[in-house]
Amino acid sequence: MPNILDIRRRIRSVINTRQITRAMKMVSAAKLRRAQERALAARPYAQMLTNVLKSLVARAEIYDPETGEPKHPLLAHRQEKNILLIVVTGDKGLAGAFNANVTKAAFRFLESKSGKNVDIEAIGRKGRDFLKRRYPAARVQTQSLAELAESVETEAEEKERVAAIQITGEHVGVLNKVEFAQASALAENVIHRYTREEIDAVYIVFNEFKSVTPPRLIEEQILPIEHIGEQTVRLAEEMTEEEKKKAKEAAVRAGVGMRPTEGDETSEFGTSQVDYIYEQPPEELFRSLLPKYVSIQVFRALLESVAAEHAARMTAMDAATNNATDMVDSLTLAMNRARQAKITKEIIEIVSGAAAM
Repeated sequence: MPNILDIRRRIRSVINTRQITRAMKMVSAAKLRRAQERALAARPYAQMLTNVLKSLVARAEIYDPETGEPKHPLLAHRQEKNILLIVVTGDKGLAGAFNANVTKAAFRFLESKSGKNVDIEAIGRKGRDFLKRRYPAARVQTQSLAELAESVETEAEEKERVAAIQITGEHVGVLNKVEFAQASALAENVIHRYTREEIDAVYIVFNEFKSVTPPRLIEEQILPIEHIGEQTVRLAEEMTEEEKKKAKEAAVRAGVGMRPTEGDETSEFGTSQVDYIYEQPPEELFRSLLPKYVSIQVFRALLESVAAEHAARMTAMDAATNNATDMVDSLTLAMNRARQAKITKEIIEIVSGAAAM
């Protein structure tokens, strides 16, 4: 049995750890409120833009009847030989399985695309570190979203591939304060590469915010624009009823509101079977709406990922705090037993000595 001094040292260590986890939980809860408001506020606009494009694609001519060419380069379909994958993770850990689920989904995606060339844009330090340990970086690599915006203005020379799967961009720190200009710069670079036929398809993997319950793992095809608004949902591990109850209690203790995250009246727009008269020709409408659609999809993915990360970290730190409290109680009980055993032994030694005299 360990001595009392060792148990006391361990209790102090656990108490210090509990203070850290409690502070991290409160910080994540405070950041979650703002991130949740931004993520939920972006959804109606993204949904409305998606519905407008659905309505336009259903009612306007996509292909030129004379040449058979699409009326916008982003509507062109090619055989998938060169693919771009955008992986959105967090910059920090201690968020449960948040980052691991995204990297596992990205790894499964890469396995499913074996035999094809895949370029990876890693957003977030955790995903960047995971991917860099497994795949090489391209010789010409963009380091920041600011450089992406500049690279769009210049004609990039043909890059020699270093491997079938390579990292062409890493963006660390952009999730601390997500701005639309950052997402727009990445989207412009993606559109530029797609229109020049450097890539044939664009996918994005991220966590969608689902309150304090586990986030939904989304694998979405952004380009080519074919099935607008459709997503491939890969659920993370389902929580048990007890875990869901603990997560809700953690949100209540932290003062985070449990607002609904699904359902929007804008989803009904454009579904009625009626004809519209468009003032502008389809080419002009597509030229204006399609780049904006790609930008808002990337921007929404970043906002959703930030909110989901704070929710996951708050839940994980609340569980760690509760576990630390249980460990302190258990160690205190063990310390009391050790002290009682020590006192009993000393009494027995005194009584035995007195009896021997």
